[in-house]
Amino acid sequence: MDWFPLLNSLRIAAISSVIVFFLGVAAAYYIARLPRLVKGVLDLVLTLPLVLPPTVVGYLLLCLLGPRRVIGAWVLENWGTKLVMQWWSAIFAVSVVIFPLMYRTARGAFESFDETLAAAGRTLGLSNTFIFWHIRMPLCRQGILAGAVLSFARALGEYGATSMIAGYTPGKTATISTEVYQLWRTGDDATALKWVLVNIAISAVVLLAVNLLERKEGRKKS
Repeated sequence: MDWFPLLNSLRIAAISSVIVFFLGVAAAYYIARLPRLVKGVLDLVLTLPLVLPPTVVGYLLLCLLGPRRVIGAWVLENWGTKLVMQWWSAIFAVSVVIFPLMYRTARGAFESFDETLAAAGRTLGLSNTFIFWHIRMPLCRQGILAGAVLSFARALGEYGATSMIAGYTPGKTATISTEVYQLWRTGDDATALKWVLVNIAISAVVLLAVNLLERKEGRKKS
């Protein structure tokens, strides 16, 4: 049994989750402070990939990154590299798909933060940077970590956008999801079932981690 799809899925999910963690936290922090109308418009735009079919997300990315499109053609001409049909091409797709999960979870955590604590810190002469890292983030960490774990779990199971922008090449771009589909398509149900069980096991561990985080947060609030 070739373990490349598992290793590829894990590295794509890990890299995408790290990227989305910082982008999602930053976006949630700054957008939560904006006027309601502006926040509503940005929420709509940033959350849209959560409700769009993954194949639509993949198609839109191909329209941007394809070798005959503006961005893809420019990179190919100047760097000699195609942005699609590489293993790391899936990072673009996965990051877009999981970003709304991280963003919405982090924004919810920030909105539940007691702003009087930040105001008290400012009266003591603390900077906004110090307040963010030493007061806001520690108090919101459970919700933010839960969002990060859920984003990672969703990244592992992403198929639609990934298959469109990275394709399926054994030993090069294959992930667990695309491997299962190809095995089913070729009639190898036994091996497909093994990969399904691997995916279920990883997902169960991730969900257990989320439940433990939520239980820990519940104990602190009580």
